[in-house]
Amino acid sequence: MCALHALVVDDETSARMLLERGVANAGFSVESAEDGVQAANMIRKKLYDLVVTDLMMPGEVDGVGVLEAAKARSPRTSVVLITGHASVETAVEAMKKGADDYLQKPIHLDELAIKIGRVRDLNLLVRDSQELQEAMDVTESSAAETIRELDAKVSELQLVLDSVRGILSSEAPHDRKIVKALEALAEPNT
Repeated sequence: MCALHALVVDDETSARMLLERGVANAGFSVESAEDGVQAANMIRKKLYDLVVTDLMMPGEVDGVGVLEAAKARSPRTSVVLITGHASVETAVEAMKKGADDYLQKPIHLDELAIKIGRVRDLNLLVRDSQELQEAMDVTESSAAETIRELDAKVSELQLVLDSVRGILSSEAPHDRKIVKALEALAEPNT
C-alpha cells in the first residue's frame, strides 16, 4: 500500500516541527510549509491525504485559505486546523467549510496522535475500499469475458451437436453415419 502524504503548515517554526514529528509518528510521509501561500502552491502540485494547518497565519493565505485550496484540489483530503483559544468560533466555521477536526494551542502530542490516528485510519479504510472496488471491477470484467467466451464455445458445440444429430438421423448406412459423426466431432478440436 502507498504511504499516506501529509502537509503541515505553520508560520511558527517550533510548532511546525512539533506537528511534523507528531504527524510522522502517526505513519504519514510529511512535508511542511511555513505560510499559507507556500502551502497553497504545494497543494496545487501534489495531492495530500492530510493537511494540518494553523488557522491564523500572516500573509495573503490563512488556514481557511489552505483548507479551501486543499478541498478544491481533492474533497477527500482531510484537513485539521490548529487554533488558539480566541478563535474557536472561527474553527467551527472552518469545519462547516470542510475541515475534519481542529486542535487548540498549546498542542498536546497525545491529542494530536488521537486525531491524526482517526484521519489515518479513515484514509486507509477509504483506500482499502477503493482497492477492493477496483479488484471487484477487474474480477467482474474478467468473469464477463469468460462468460462471453463460454457462450461462444457453447454456440459452436451446439452447431456440432446439431450436425451430429442430422448425420445420425440420415438414411446412410449405420457405419457410414458413425464415421461422419466422428469427423464432425473432431472438426472443432482441430
